[in-house]
Amino acid sequence: MVATIVRQLTKDLTPEEIKASGFDKYYVDHTLAIWPTAAAGIPFNACEFQSKGDTITDLYEDMAAEQKARTTYDNILRLIKDPEIADPIRFLRAREVVHFQRFGETLRRVQDDLDSKNFYAFNAQIDKKSC
Repeated sequence: MVATIVRQLTKDLTPEEIKASGFDKYYVDHTLAIWPTAAAGIPFNACEFQSKGDTITDLYEDMAAEQKARTTYDNILRLIKDPEIADPIRFLRAREVVHFQRFGETLRRVQDDLDSKNFYAFNAQIDKKSC
């Protein structure tokens, strides 16, 4: 959705507007195509996905990712007042909050179901409980 908003904002730019906005370096590489990057210009890649294969670790990572996305949307909303941009961003932000809550509920269920006094000490899916 964010890439679509960027596309809508840039599709009719003239070369002069592209250069004046500082969008020219992006334009040289991608014209006006969608190419997801971080605000600092780092392209999206598979390193953005964090997975360890341990349910508790992965759920904490998922929760952190939702909070980071929410913070990014908060920052965008501090800068943008145009309702055509802000309203979809508010929608996306609300989804991040709900996702964080659902991951938190799932984490609590996983912790409640583990048969261990210290579920942080081992991966219950792989390691066998020692006597």
